[in-house]
Amino acid sequence: MSTAAIEAKSLTKEYDNGRGCRNVSITVGKGEAFGFLGPNGAGKSTFVKMLVGLIHPSSGSGTLFGHKIGSLEAKSLIGYLPELYRYQEWLTGEEVVRLHARLCGMQRSVEDKRIPQLLDEVGIGKRGRDRVKHYSKGMQQRLGLACALVNEPAIVFLDEPSSALDPIGRQEVRRILQNLKEKGVTIFLNSHLLEDVEVLCDRMALLNNGVILRHGKVSEVLNKRMSWRFKVGGFAPILLSWLKDQTGLQIRVSSHTEESIDSSRVWLEAELESEEQVGWLNTLIIEQGMTLYEVSHQQERLEEWFMNAVSGLSHRGEHE
Repeated sequence: MSTAAIEAKSLTKEYDNGRGCRNVSITVGKGEAFGFLGPNGAGKSTFVKMLVGLIHPSSGSGTLFGHKIGSLEAKSLIGYLPELYRYQEWLTGEEVVRLHARLCGMQRSVEDKRIPQLLDEVGIGKRGRDRVKHYSKGMQQRLGLACALVNEPAIVFLDEPSSALDPIGRQEVRRILQNLKEKGVTIFLNSHLLEDVEVLCDRMALLNNGVILRHGKVSEVLNKRMSWRFKVGGFAPILLSWLKDQTGLQIRVSSHTEESIDSSRVWLEAELESEEQVGWLNTLIIEQGMTLYEVSHQQERLEEWFMNAVSGLSHRGEHE
């Protein structure tokens, strides 16, 4: 099989209303966890549906482990949890999972061993013989996860897998996905819960209006910008203007500055990309006669990155 779990080349889906995907190209390696982000209506679910073979692309091509998307060979490797799902309410949870197992061609002896274990793993083992109509939304989402994993897939596509779960449930799902990752299962995670992407994923992409605008390793995205704080004394507003002019950096007085009798003691904040810039700014602060009391930093979290990115795209769109 191919070394890539997913290879999409210029995948495009056109609709009459214009929404869809345009020339989306990505490669996801075997065993990788990939996060797919974007605002509502960005085209994320459309792209996933093309990859799993539920809709046909208008143009472009794609493969899963070297097999053409939509082919029986590709589908046999997939586990899929859609964002919107409905299960047969008159069946028990165990019967629903067994139905999915048989659709995958699983033998009865394998079903009997696999299904109870899987129901326990997703947290509904004690309710496996209850009818689905008595399940809460969170329990139905757990059931959907069991259905997605019943065939022990090589790649799992998850569309908002934790949206209906409470914090404990989200932690349990995260644990399940982490175990899958450790076993070498490829994970394609489409989620608005950015903490899940930050914790689980190796790489990610940002989709907006059907087009991938940014992508890369999660660690690189988060390390690219850090918010540094400098606690200084002897500060005057004119010094802030001077620092901005000298450095070309966005420097501001922190909103977290404590009120005190000495109004010249403040926290300055700056978005910096390297520790060399930190040393440079330290030197400039001291050279201007300010006292440097403390320096600290906080890595930009994925949620902050996402909000800044989407906000920037919105502002840019207003001027185009």
